[in-house]
Order: sequence, then C-alpha cells, then structure tokens
Amino acid sequence: MVAIESTLNTVQHKRLTKIAVFGRILFVTIGAVLMAVALELFLIPNNILDGGITGVSIIISYLTDWRVGFILFILNLPFVYLGYKQIGKTFALATLYGIFVLSLTSVFLHNAYVVTDDLLLDTVFGGIILGTGVGIVIRAGGSLDGTEVLSILMSHKLPFSVGEVVMFFNFFIFTTAGFIFSWDRAMYSIITYYIASKVMDLVVEGFNESKSVWVISEQAEEIGNSIMARLGRGVTYLKGEGAFTGNDRAVIFCVITRLEESKLKSIVDEHDPAAFLAIGNISEVRGGRTKKKSIH
Repeated sequence: MVAIESTLNTVQHKRLTKIAVFGRILFVTIGAVLMAVALELFLIPNNILDGGITGVSIIISYLTDWRVGFILFILNLPFVYLGYKQIGKTFALATLYGIFVLSLTSVFLHNAYVVTDDLLLDTVFGGIILGTGVGIVIRAGGSLDGTEVLSILMSHKLPFSVGEVVMFFNFFIFTTAGFIFSWDRAMYSIITYYIASKVMDLVVEGFNESKSVWVISEQAEEIGNSIMARLGRGVTYLKGEGAFTGNDRAVIFCVITRLEESKLKSIVDEHDPAAFLAIGNISEVRGGRTKKKSIH
C-alpha cells in the first residue's frame, strides 16, 4: 500500500512544450477575440443574446449601463475557480486567460462601428462568428462561459443531464429577454444560439467527421478484404462470442468518413445481407493506421 501511494505521488502530468503553450495561447486569443467581435459588432447593438453567462451579462448591461466586458469577467470568475477544482489547473488557466481577452476586447470594441442593422444578418453572422470563436477555445482546452461547468456540477446532484441543465438555464434567459427587450428579439436570440451551437460543434469535431464501423458476419474476411480493396481503409478483426449461442463470432472494426458510409453499406450487403452493422460518429481520431490508402 505504501509503495502504491509513493508511486502515485511521483506521477505528474507531462509539461507542455513551449510550442504547444504558444499554440494554445494563440488559439484561445483568436477565439476570444472572435467572440467579442460577434457580441459587440453584431449581437449587443441589436439586443440579441447568446445563452449562458453571456446572455445574463447582456441583460445586466442593458439594465445597468455597465459594459458587458466587465460583467462577463466578474460573473465568470467563480466558475473559473470551480473549473480549477473539478477539471484542472490547465483548463482553469486557459479559461481565465480567454475570459480576460474576451472582456478586454469587448470593452475596446464597445463603441466600434456596427456592421449592419439588418436583424437577420446580425443573427446569422453573429451566431457563426460566435460559434467559431467558442469552438476554437474549446479545442484549445479552455472555455468562455461558466454555464457548462456549473451544469456539470449540478448534474451530479440532480437527476438531469448536463444538456438538460443548460437547456433550463437558457430557457430562463431567453424568456427573461422576451420580457425585457421584446419577444422578436428573444426569438432571434434562440436562432443565434442554435447557429452558434452547430458551428461550435463543427469546429470542435472538425470538418472531416469520422465514423466507427462494427460488422459481425460469417463472411468477415471477405467483407474486410473488400473494404481494404475498394475503400482503401484498414480493418481490424476481433474475436467475439454470441451470448445466446456461445458460438465464436468474427467482428470487423474500421474507421471511415461520412462520404464513404453508403459505399461501405453496399459492400456489406453484397457479401452478407444478414450481417450485423453498427455505425457511430467519432469526434476525433488519433494514431493507428486510420489514414486512407491508395486504391489501385
């Protein structure tokens, strides 16, 4: 027991290289600046909100005439501390730096020229730029809004998922916006939030969305050879056992892109129409021989 404790005490996280630290700082800076641009040049001048702490900050700014940047920084500080306690030091530092850059840029751009007064254009382009900025910061290991951290903590104590807690917060925020601003502004805010969330997912997961494929078939070798020959993808054969029959089962695992999904289905159907096929989304793929091979 003493030996185990001694080993655990000596285990430390590897330090990031200077290039990695510089890259993280650069991407957090770019993401935070983009979010500030979306807020100050598109959304705030037209009383359009985002969800979470950002939406609360815009409402408080409207009621008190305080700058949104100051309110954002103050309201997010407690969540940075929670993130440090629950997730880690690196996340907390990246988040604190990102929020600082966001707040500073927001104050700097407060009196900047508004790009357009068209509400639809403000909603669409504000959401796109906002989602891009938030997604870049998340990929760099930080966050620009403390709502997610609070939602994770609350989901541990309440019978609700993180997504359901976030949805409840945003429902309250957008409803409040309807009373304070107008109901059309609240509806535009919901559209902005939806666009931003989709763009954020696209940035975080990447444009080259990958899919994991599991195939269970008596003709596993033939299917695997066809996948390698016709798609240029490497496959892995696994050994499985049927729970009901106890018979050995051959399992194929491989990673493809969404554009190759239809072709793979046709390959499986050609060799074994009764094969078990499961396809799922993968947010990130690293290592291994997942790179597509040339097809001759």
